[in-house]
Amino acid sequence: MGYAEQHMRESAEIIQKMDLAPIEKMADVLAKVKADGGRLFFLGVGGSAGNCSHAVNDFRKIVGIESYAPTDNVSELTARTNDDGWASIFVEWLKVSKLLSKDALCIFSVGGGNVEKNISPNLVTALQYAKTVGTKVIGVVGRDGGYTAQVADACVIVPTVNPDNVTPHSEAFQAVVWHLLVSHPKLKANQTKWESAVAAPGTR
Repeated sequence: MGYAEQHMRESAEIIQKMDLAPIEKMADVLAKVKADGGRLFFLGVGGSAGNCSHAVNDFRKIVGIESYAPTDNVSELTARTNDDGWASIFVEWLKVSKLLSKDALCIFSVGGGNVEKNISPNLVTALQYAKTVGTKVIGVVGRDGGYTAQVADACVIVPTVNPDNVTPHSEAFQAVVWHLLVSHPKLKANQTKWESAVAAPGTR
């Protein structure tokens, strides 16, 4: 068996093992955020930060929820890291954004944050602040989910089927889950371009 086949088999196994109930709960949380006029903030580092940027686009354009990712502002991110330290970059950004109880925080992370192991402490401090405000927390994480899974209102933990591939599968399935959500009947407000395009007669 070649590696491509192995990787795809692992992905198929993850789909079979994934608990779908948290995804439906996430849809309910986000539907309320939208109805209440709340905002959606995405937090992630590394590859997950890139996923946050993509998700912001989809939730703004397809769902119509006002969405942001602090990692899209490299100037503020690096200034806060340089001046105040890595652990506080997200929480201070959220304070300036005046995070509210009607908002939601979405975490994309492999480890989910763990202060003791120095894994994404910036996510932990942001989550702690969000809980004091009463902000709803959702997430898509890997392994045991770390601090995110402990405090989230709804959290998808991507099943580990190969310990050597936790990161690629976790980050890949972040995309699967958020694309599911923006396509969800409870959330989708606008049709995507390819699905809305009408093919000319005689074309495919």
